[in-house]
This record gives sequence, structure tokens and C-alpha cells, in this order.
Amino acid sequence: MEHGDWLSVSLVYLGAAVLAVPLARLLGLGAIIGYLGAGIVIGPWGLKLVTEPGTMLHIAEFGVVLMLFLVGLELEPRRLWAMRRPIFGGGSVQLLGSAALMTGVGMAAGLAWPVALLAGLGLAMSSTAIGLGALAERNLMATASGQGVLSVALLQDMAAIPVLALVPLLAVGAAAHPAEGSAWLAAAKAFGVIAAIIFGGRLLLRPALRWIARSDTPEVFTAAALLLVVATASLMQSVGLSMALGAFLAGVLLAESEYRRALETDLEPFKGLLLGLFFIAVGMSIDFAVVLAHPGLMAAAVLGFLALKALVLWGLARRIRLPLVERPVYVVLLAQGGEFGFVVFQAAQQAGVMDGQTTSFLVAAVAVSMLLTPLLLLIADRWWVPSLARQAGRHSAPGPAELNEPQAAGIIIAGFGRYGQVVGRLLNASGLSATVLEHDAEQVEAVRKFGSRVFYGDATRLDMLRTAGAAEARVLVLAIDDVAQSVTVAKLVRQHFPDLTIVARARNVTHYAQLRQLGIESVERETLDSALMSGRRVLELMGWQSHTARNQALRFRQHTIDLLEQMAPHIGDQQALIAVAKQGRQQLEQMWAQERLHQSAQRNRQGWHAGRGDSEAAGLSASDPHDASAADTSKRPAS
Repeated sequence: MEHGDWLSVSLVYLGAAVLAVPLARLLGLGAIIGYLGAGIVIGPWGLKLVTEPGTMLHIAEFGVVLMLFLVGLELEPRRLWAMRRPIFGGGSVQLLGSAALMTGVGMAAGLAWPVALLAGLGLAMSSTAIGLGALAERNLMATASGQGVLSVALLQDMAAIPVLALVPLLAVGAAAHPAEGSAWLAAAKAFGVIAAIIFGGRLLLRPALRWIARSDTPEVFTAAALLLVVATASLMQSVGLSMALGAFLAGVLLAESEYRRALETDLEPFKGLLLGLFFIAVGMSIDFAVVLAHPGLMAAAVLGFLALKALVLWGLARRIRLPLVERPVYVVLLAQGGEFGFVVFQAAQQAGVMDGQTTSFLVAAVAVSMLLTPLLLLIADRWWVPSLARQAGRHSAPGPAELNEPQAAGIIIAGFGRYGQVVGRLLNASGLSATVLEHDAEQVEAVRKFGSRVFYGDATRLDMLRTAGAAEARVLVLAIDDVAQSVTVAKLVRQHFPDLTIVARARNVTHYAQLRQLGIESVERETLDSALMSGRRVLELMGWQSHTARNQALRFRQHTIDLLEQMAPHIGDQQALIAVAKQGRQQLEQMWAQERLHQSAQRNRQGWHAGRGDSEAAGLSASDPHDASAADTSKRPAS
């Protein structure tokens, strides 16, 4: 096949993905194994439909870049700062500890120390694409193990420049002084580029996106999103840093912006497609000639470095106190080799530190480990995790009850934090039963101590919703506090269970608008009623009658809901939101001021005596003019 025949290449890649991935999922193997298997089948050692996987691998690496950008969008700067200890602490222990052990083993096997050191550093890296891809596929990113994998992956990306800078220092015959000066210059450029992305991004990104959004051209906004990712990735690559790290920084800078959800929506399809191409290219790049030439040595090398890294990672997991049942995922996803190892070994060969045979062997070992990782995850799920769960159950209190049997309650409550518990207690006291799903194991344990029956389950999974009885239930109380997960559940229910009525909790105005745009009519802002009750109590303490304060609060509540409905179509346009909010506030204040004047004049015409207290009159003057009970109960003492 001609390299330039992109139409035929596209046909082969897309056809392989469309056939292999559904088949892999049908067999319960997961999408990643499907992509890797497709690459092997169409590659040089399969049907030979593609003979130059290297070029496609470089193109498909952009999928990893997009994935890190989207991960960054989920991490606000303050949350990233809170992760600094696991990133620089746990990540450094994993990288340096694994590299030290493997360097020692390599030297004991007879390798020269520069070769052993670079081999150890390259093998210590883990695959960001497979690691984060597997976490996303299993919806484990928010768990302790998911955050641990992300922390180590970020440290490894940041370690790219010092590791690559070390290669020329170890090159045979290199002059020490020029190499040292070159390394310092590269480090200075790297720090300068990172600073430019951080400070320039905070000053320019949001105004630029606002200006582009005002053009009201969706395809241009999508192009701008891609341009942003490509520009930051290219800037980082120009100074020898990880492209994915640059995209991640850009994502973090936009995590608190009003364009976060729009960027996610625009880039998600590109990320999924390019990640699939990346995994296919990895499958094609495995050099089975090297594997078959020394099968025993290859097996020993792969199993050896996996075992050494697993040993370090297991100790680290115990040190950071990961839950016992989450440790297998953490260990398996970080024990594998990574795509950055390819770069390290190729740079070492170009610098003369490694010969071609050693480089090919190490590259093949890394590729084989990446191929084995999804299979090791399946083995861990079926045997290792259940064994650890039983072990944890013998040494601690019973774990959360998993929802594995179909339920038939007419009500489902998704999320059982402070909001969901209030709803649940009201329903129970009223004689109604509900199936309760909560994804936080610690929360499940805490609630169970008070006698509540709660199932451990993730409501963002379609199979979990089916097991909870969503197809037969009448009402779903959507009380999940995470906005993204709440919207995900709402979309799933609207798509697969259209007859299930949703009563949703909204964290803020943006969340409210997203739920309303999905057609959900019963949406309640979580702080609105509690704030109104506080305001009502203040009015009573200032001398207003109880029923008058209640009426005022109810009228204000209805006004706020009407105003939210007017604001919902303008989410993302800050100026329009401000204008609508100001107009609504002014209209309410003017209307109530006119009512007070009208009622004051009416009292004067009726000849009310002056014995009424000023504060009581003020309270009545602000009441609903159509409330006939106001006059009948005016003699009640103020509460």
C-alpha cells in the first residue's frame, strides 16, 4: 500500500476499529484490547495492510494530547495545587525507585551502566494513554486509585526534559562542558515556555475565546479549541517537553472558565478517535521478529520489569493508604511500559549510548507490556480484586453492599449526601421506599451506621441504572453533587428511560440551565430554599408577621425561578446574563415599591389609626396585596 494513499489507509484503520472493538466488547475484553488486536492484525506481522506504523503512531499521539487537555479541564488550579504532594512525592518515588531497581538488575546482567540507567528510566515510564484510557472506560478517574495514577502520570510527563537531557551527557565521547551547557539551556527554555503558557494563558485565553464565541459560529469555536491544544502542544515540543503536559496545563487554566463544557463537547469526538488510532498504531509497532528471536529472554525481561515496578507500586500504595481493593488497578496501570520509553530508547540509539539491537529489544518489551496490560486488568478483576475484598472483609467492618440484584422500587435516589439524605428521610417517613445509589464507599459506610439501606453503585453506568430498576421506576431523584456526573446521568436517563421522571438537584445556575436544556422540568437549586428560610426568619425578627414573611419569601422564590428560566438560554454569554439579572432585580424592586406606596395610600384613605407599630405596618405593606388574610390577622403579635 502506498504511504500517500490516505483514502485506503483511512479505510483500513476505520474498518479494523469498527470490526475489532465491538467484537472485543462482546467478549468482555474492553475497547483497548480491541484496538491493540486490530493493529496486530492489519500490521506488518499480520495481514500487512499497513507497513509503516511509525508515521501513524506520531499522528495518533495527538489523541493522548487531547485526552490530557480534557483531564486538565476537570482539574481546577486549586485542586491541582492540592495534589502537589502525590504528584511530586508519590510520582518521584515511583519513577526513581523503579529506575534504581531496574538499573541495578541491568548492571548485574552485564549491561554498561549508562545503558542500564537509560533502560531503567525508560522502562520506569508508564503509558498515559492506556492508564487514563482504562480509568475513563471504567469511570474510575474520581477514585483514590484514579487520582493516584493521574499524579504519577503527570510527574512522568514533567520528568521528560531531565531524562532526555541526560542522554547526551551519557553519550560516549561527548564533551562534558558543551553537553552541560546545552542541558542548562534546554532547562531554561523549558521553564520559560511553561511560565509563558501559565501567565499568558490566564491573561489571554478567556478573552480570546470570548471574542471567538461572539462570532456565533460553532465550527470556528471548534477550530479555535483544536488550535489551542495544537499550539500549546507544539510550544512544549519545541523545547523538548511532553506535548501532553502542555495540553494539560492549558486545560487546567480553562477549568474554571465558562467555556469548559463547550470545549469538552467539541473535543471529545476527536479524542476518542485519535486515541483509538494510537492504540492501533501501538499494536502494529510490535516487532515480533525480536520477540520470536529470543522468546525466553523477552518473557523474562517483560515479566521482570513488570514485577519490579509492581513491587515499588505496591509499597507506595500502602504508604499512601489506598483502599485495598483499589490497589490492583493502581499497580497494573502503572507497572506497564509507556510510549515515552520509545522516545528515550530512540534518543539513546541516536546518541550512541545503545546499539540498534538493544533498542529494538527494549521497544518490543515496552510494546508487549502495553499489550498485556488490559489482559492483566481482566485477570485482576476476576481473581485478585475479589480475593482482596474477602481479605479486607475479614480484617475490617463489612464493605458497602454492592447492587447486583434487580430492584423494583418506584423511586431511585442517585447520590446520598447531605441533600439526598433529606429527601430519603422524608420519603421513608411518608411510607415510601426507594432504591438508593451512592458511589462513595466511605459515605455508604457512614450512612449505614445510622440504619439507612444504601447500595454502593455508580449511577453514571447504564447497567447499574437498569439493575436499580430504572426501566420500571416512576421517579429518579438526581441528588449527585458532582455537576458533570449529574448531567451524565440525566442524559442517560433521557436517552434510555424516557418515561422515568427526574427530580434534580442543581448546584448553581449553570447546572440548572444544563438540566433544563435536557428537558428536565423539576429542578431545584440546593441552597435557594434554605436561604429563603433564613431571610424569612430575619423578616420575622425585624417585626414582620409570620404569614407576611412567608408570603414575601414565596413570592421572591417564584420570581427567582422565573428569572432563572430567562437566564438559561444565555448561559455562556456573561454580558447577557448580567443584563437579564439586573433587569429582573430592578423590576422586582420597582414592583414592590409601588405596592408599598399603593397600600400606604389605601390605609390613609381607610383612616387607619396611628396605634399600629411602625415595624408591623412595614411588614404588612410589603405583603401580597391580594392576600385577604393579612387584614384579618393583623392583631397577632409579631413572632
